[in-house]
Amino acid sequence: MMDPKNYRYTKDHEWIGIENGRGRVGITDYAQKQLGDVVYLELPPIGKTFERGQSFGTIESVKAVSELYSPMSGEVIEVNTVLVEHPEAVNTDPYQSWMIVLRLTKPDDTAQLLTTEQYAQLIK
Repeated sequence: MMDPKNYRYTKDHEWIGIENGRGRVGITDYAQKQLGDVVYLELPPIGKTFERGQSFGTIESVKAVSELYSPMSGEVIEVNTVLVEHPEAVNTDPYQSWMIVLRLTKPDDTAQLLTTEQYAQLIK
């Protein structure tokens, strides 16, 4: 697993770890703290494609239901089904609790993402 310091971030609080043309996607620690106890996740099927910024699923907590947005364009090649069965794991370790893996189709999308330092400034 990559170090979260090397991830890129969205202003909507998703992270993506990019390696070998693939992107592993989840939500940030800040996001899970804002949501509170996560009780349900709806994630897309393998093979579904998304453009950067498009909703790929929902996350439900005791406080709210929120959309999950794709940080980059790509095709879903893995879904974390264990996380669907145990969504509370997002609260325990959001950087290990990835949701989907994308085969990236537009590598230039990274230009629209925040670095760790930029994200830290955003959530101050």
